[in-house]
Amino acid sequence: MTLPLRSSFLEPIDRRSWLSGSGLLLSATAIAMLAGKPALAAGQASDPAQDARILNTALGAELEAIAAYQVGADSGLLQKPVRDLALTFQGHHKAHADLLAATVSKLGGKPVSAKPEYKFPTDRLKTQADVLRFAAGLEQGAVSAYLGAVPLFDNRDLSKAAASILGDEAMHWAVLRNALGEAPVPAAFVA
Repeated sequence: MTLPLRSSFLEPIDRRSWLSGSGLLLSATAIAMLAGKPALAAGQASDPAQDARILNTALGAELEAIAAYQVGADSGLLQKPVRDLALTFQGHHKAHADLLAATVSKLGGKPVSAKPEYKFPTDRLKTQADVLRFAAGLEQGAVSAYLGAVPLFDNRDLSKAAASILGDEAMHWAVLRNALGEAPVPAAFVA
């Protein structure tokens, strides 16, 4: 049984929908690229507040991912090696969230907090494969979100970071597909 993906991850993303709350998962590696003074494309003015809002949306998605991986780890459905993988990916998302929060603050924004409760399809998680499909769907959604986010940042270094993270999330997705016994890379292009 394939679990449905959140539609916000599958639809084309524009700047307005990003700012109103659709998700993007950013990796620590990409945010670390921002450690120095960001370089902008020639003649381009940066809007740090706008970029901070986009990153804050990403932070919200990271916090949701942390919670989702915890649901999987606590489900009792995962064998030890798979549970270890879930906790490793959760650790990546925790590092992402820490760096995103710091970057949002650096840009003058106030980092969002985790919601007290998230609504996940726990009633449909009956087997290890269900949990893996749920996680793979979230990672696939992150890949799609990055494709839409790359052109949205005023600061081009953030666009580069989002493109870099797309690769990271694609690797998560591939590993989860492989754990399901599916082709890790199902197509020549990501849509």
